[in-house]
This record gives sequence, C-alpha cells and structure tokens, in this order.
Amino acid sequence: MLRSFVLAVAATLAVLALSVSGASGAPTGPSSFPVTVVASNGKVTVQKRPARIVSLSPTATESLFAIGAGPQVVAVDDQSDYPKSAPKTALSGFTPNVEAIAAYRPDLVVIAYDSKGLSQALGRLGITVLHQDGAKSFKGAYQQIRQLGMVTGREAAATRLVMSMKARIGRLVADAKKAKPGLTVYHELDPTLFSVTSKTFIGQVYSALSLRNIADAADSAGFGYPQLSAEYVVSADPDVIVLADTVCCGQKASTVAARPGWDHVSAIRTGSIVRIDDSIASRWGPRLVSFFRAVSSALARLRQ
Repeated sequence: MLRSFVLAVAATLAVLALSVSGASGAPTGPSSFPVTVVASNGKVTVQKRPARIVSLSPTATESLFAIGAGPQVVAVDDQSDYPKSAPKTALSGFTPNVEAIAAYRPDLVVIAYDSKGLSQALGRLGITVLHQDGAKSFKGAYQQIRQLGMVTGREAAATRLVMSMKARIGRLVADAKKAKPGLTVYHELDPTLFSVTSKTFIGQVYSALSLRNIADAADSAGFGYPQLSAEYVVSADPDVIVLADTVCCGQKASTVAARPGWDHVSAIRTGSIVRIDDSIASRWGPRLVSFFRAVSSALARLRQ
C-alpha cells in the first residue's frame, strides 16, 4: 500500500501556503471566447465560458476554487479533498469511468492523467478536455494556474493569484537566506523511507530555500524518488526533517524519534521536524506557499 502511494506521488510530481482566498465569484476577463491554450493534450479550444466543469485533478481543483471558478465546478475526483467546499463524488482520476463523468454533463473536464485514453473518449462525446500533467517547475505551475484562468473567464483573478504566490514565496526565500549556510534536509514520503531529490518539484522547494537534499547522493537510478535506508538517513544527520506522511501514515516527531538510532539525528535534537499535510506536499497549486512557509518556519527556529 505504501509503495503504491509513493508511486502515485512519483507519477503526479515530476511535488508543492495558506490557500489563496478572497477571489470574487464574479467572472473576470477575458470576456470573449473562444480561448485556445496549449496543454499536455495539445491545443485546446474552449468555445464559451464553461458552466459545468469536472475536475479530475486535485491540484486543478484547488486552483479553480482559488481563482473564483468554484461556482462553475459541478464535480471533482475522489482525491480532491481541498477546499472543503468542493463537491464530493466517487469519480476517479486514476481509473476514470467515461459514462460516470459524462453523466455530469460537463462542458469542460480538467485531468491530471490521461488514463485509458480518457481525453479521446470524452472528445468523441463532444466534451472538451484540458490535460494538465504534473508541473516540473514553479514556472510551469504558475502557467497552469493562468491557463485555468483563461479557460474559465477568470484570467485577472488567476494573474493576481500567481503574483501573490510569487511575492509571498519570494519573501520566504529571502528570509531563509538568513539561516546558517549548508543546512541539510530529509523529505519523507512514507515510513519505508522513500524520499525525493532536487530534480523533483518538491526538491526545487528545498533548493530555493538553500537546503542541501540528503537524497541526492542516494539516487543512483536517477529516478528522483530513491528509497533510503535508516542507516543512510542517520549517517547523513539531516538538520531538517519534513514528514509528508502525516495523514497517510500518522508520522510525527515522536514516532520518528522512537526509531532506533534516530534520537541522535540533529533535526530531532533541535526539534526541526516539519509535519506537512500529504496533499500539500504532493500538489503544485496555491498551497505551494504553505509548503514554503512550513519549511521556512523550521529554518527560523534554527536561527534562534
């Protein structure tokens, strides 16, 4: 089960805020359609402002609500657990059921995975599909938010969201530079010690915060998601530990400290353990700021 969780994260990420709120429910430009964007499934043209959106991408769901397009969303997949106001369904983005999706009479479907030829199947039914694959960079994440703004008629709100994210992350990055140089980090995907390297989206967060990732040296396969050993982590003695398995696996400072030999790890001795909601650490939407803030807070404690 844990291995499946890790592989799902790896497929999603090529991972990262307080959620950005306050977007108006009123439509914001552009006011004219059709709109054409280039997504993972090529050029996508939306003929008119969609009124019945189905989101099969948890990241897209968060972004749609953050830019004020929530009232246009009629259904989301079973992994879209944020925001709480998102409509709950049993739809799956991993094993999609075309008939169940079509039953919502969507005029736009946003997907993160094109499983079982989903986009083509929906296209044959005359349903427009926007495929946004896992963002590989912050630039790519921002572009996807802007893209969602364009196809929903909320481009101005999407632009404001991106500008806000950039500004807040910029302040956190600047603040992180006050920390002692050369600090190391260990990011835990699950208790079997799968981790992430600097080449992943999540790893770029640590690089931006000037942290050295202990998993980099262990990724002999170059996959980006190596499984470390307990001995390796203890020997690397990370200054910061980020637990992205708090929801799935109940990990916290006390459970990590109870692992044999881990009580001597610097992060545990200084209390520099970051507990992050699994979903925040596996998505690249508005709550990316929350990820930066959580890690930045740990670095601030190390300066005290």
